[in-house]
Amino acid sequence: MTRTSLTAVEIKAFVPAKDFARSIRFYEALGFTCASVHQDVAYFRCGEASFLLQDFFVQAHADNFQMHLLVDDVDAWHQVATTVATEFGVRIGEPADRPWAMRDFTLFDPSGVLWRIGQNIPRPLTP
Repeated sequence: MTRTSLTAVEIKAFVPAKDFARSIRFYEALGFTCASVHQDVAYFRCGEASFLLQDFFVQAHADNFQMHLLVDDVDAWHQVATTVATEFGVRIGEPADRPWAMRDFTLFDPSGVLWRIGQNIPRPLTP
């Protein structure tokens, strides 16, 4: 088999959860579908994006874990996420245009995992 014949189909991260049931409720409130739960792993999806939530928690791991979610309408996501952040008592940032041609905001989940939720925007024209 040659290297050019290798194809990746999907990649998923295992997101840690301090309180597995609470985290499941958080992600469902955010708009993800919990497609399955088997023992200590829940499979979440939204459109073509997916991840695995695990009933596993180490503070140092969660404090250094980040996820990035690319969406079509970051302001609509921020509106929903603001309600969810209030309900679950987690931190959320304001959307901002970034120099790397992305508009995004930050959201922490109940376990302290940092999410950056953003959309691509046109690159500024350079003189």
